Amino acid sequence: MAEMMHSVEYLGGRPNSPFSEAVRVGNVLYLAGKLGTVPGEGLVEGGIIPETQQTMRNIEDALERYGSSLDEVVKCTVFLADIADFGDMRRTYMEFFPNHRPARSALAVGGLVLNARVEIECIATVGLPGGDDGDGGS
Repeated sequence: MAEMMHSVEYLGGRPNSPFSEAVRVGNVLYLAGKLGTVPGEGLVEGGIIPETQQTMRNIEDALERYGSSLDEVVKCTVFLADIADFGDMRRTYMEFFPNHRPARSALAVGGLVLNARVEIECIATVGLPGGDDGDGGS
């Protein structure tokens, strides 16, 4: 059996940050958790719906920066500060995946940085022919 070798790329880390924004291993991109923040402004106001919308926009921006897209997301993990927000988060999240449904886990946590209500991390493919399924479009 042939041994597969993959390079690891650590992408988008800020100076003095303890983590990378994304890590690429072969054709797989692991995106660090995103919050509903606007650069220079902080966390959006208005509750779980606008936070989820902004979080998903931030995910979309990061994916595109690293050569992927929402269409190539295969797995998301959603962290909620309050599980009572699950329904509104779910409906908002689904608006960003009209063509496919990535695998997903959702869980309530004791708290999130910046007192956010939601944080989402994703795994996506990068550069596979045919987008999200890697079958060359067939």
